[in-house]
Amino acid sequence: MTNAHPLRGGDPTTVRRALTDGDPLPGTSGFAGEVDGRLVRDVLGRVPLFVERTGGSGTRDWEFEPTELEEPVAVPAGAVADVDALAKEPDVSAAFERRWSLPDPDPDSSHDDALERLESAIRSAAESVRSTDRDVAVAFSGGVDSALVAALLDAPLYVVGFPDSHDVEAARTAAAAMDRELTVVTLEPADLERAVPRIVRATGRTNAMDVQIALPLYLVGERVAADGFDALAVGQGADELFGGYEKVVHLDHRVEAETTRDAVREQIRSLPDQLPRDTLAVRAAGLEPVSPLIHDAVVDAALRLPDGLLADEETRKRGFRRVAASHLPETVAMRDKKAVQYGSLVARELDRLARQAGYKRRMDDHVTKYVESLCSERSDDPEALRSGR
Repeated sequence: MTNAHPLRGGDPTTVRRALTDGDPLPGTSGFAGEVDGRLVRDVLGRVPLFVERTGGSGTRDWEFEPTELEEPVAVPAGAVADVDALAKEPDVSAAFERRWSLPDPDPDSSHDDALERLESAIRSAAESVRSTDRDVAVAFSGGVDSALVAALLDAPLYVVGFPDSHDVEAARTAAAAMDRELTVVTLEPADLERAVPRIVRATGRTNAMDVQIALPLYLVGERVAADGFDALAVGQGADELFGGYEKVVHLDHRVEAETTRDAVREQIRSLPDQLPRDTLAVRAAGLEPVSPLIHDAVVDAALRLPDGLLADEETRKRGFRRVAASHLPETVAMRDKKAVQYGSLVARELDRLARQAGYKRRMDDHVTKYVESLCSERSDDPEALRSGR
C-alpha cells in the first residue's frame, strides 16, 4: 500500500502531535493520508480518503480519489487504522478506530469575547490561504458566506447560474455594493447534460440532491480553471457551523435535537458526508478547493459561541453576521440566500430535463433515474461510473 503523496492537508509533525494528544482541531484545514504506517482522516472529513473494499496478497490499496480504486470505501472521519492491520482485515470497517471526536467546549460567557475569538480565527484562516502560492478565485453567490471569503481574500469573483437565477442577481448586487468586478458563468441545459456523468464519476454519487449541489461547483470551476486559476475558494460550512438553517430554529422533523445549540451541532456532524462531494467536484474541474470557513480555528470558535450568537426566529448566523458586518456592507452581511442548487436554478433545470426525457414526477426519485440514464448513455456499466472505474 503506497502513495506518491502520503499526506494531504497537514504536515506530518502536526498530525503526529494530534495523534499523541488526541486534539481533534490541531490547526489545519483538514488532513488525510498515511503517517508512520497509519491511515488517518480528520474529525470533519474535510480531505477525502478511500480504501479498497477487498485486499489481496496482504495489501489493501488506498487513494484520495475514488476513481483510482475498483470498489472504494470512504475512510470514516476522525478514524485511524494501522496499514498492516488494514491489509489483513477482511472487514474494512473493523480495521478503523475512532481517534478524534467533535469537541464540546463550554460556550464563551461574553458575546464580545466570542466575537473577538471568531474574528481572529477567520482572519487567521484567510491568512493561511493568502500565504500560499495558489492563484485563487472565489465561487461567489452574493450571500454573506462567500462575500466574507471574497472580502478577506481579495480574489476575483465568479458566479454560476441560469440567466434568470437568484444567485446571478444576488451576486451582481453584492459585487456592486462591495465595489468588485464579477464574472458571470451563464448556464444552458446542455451544460448539465454534459457535466452530470463527470460529477458521478468524480464523486461516486448518483442521487439527485448530491448531483444538484455538485453541478454548480463543477461548472463554475471549469470556467475558473480555463481562466488560469488553480484554486477555488468557497464559503463551505458556514451554515452548519453558525446556525444558518431554518430547521435549527424551528426544530422540526428534519432534526432530532431539542435545542438550537444541539441542532447546530447535529448539522456540524453532517459535514463529513457533504464535504467530500464538494471537494471531489471542484477537483474534477482541475482546481484545488479552498475552504477558510472550516479551518480548525474557525470550527473551534464556532463551537464556543453562546446561544445568543447562534440563531433565532429573527436572525440566523447571528454571530457570524456580526463579524462579517465589519468587512462587508450591511446589506450583504445581513442577506439570506437560497441553497446553491436552487439559487442557481440547477435543480429546476435538471428536473425539467428529466421530465422531458420521460422521467415524470410521479415516478419515485425521477431525477436520480434521469441522472443514471445520462451515465448509462456513456457507459455500458452504470455501476462503473458510480464507483469511478
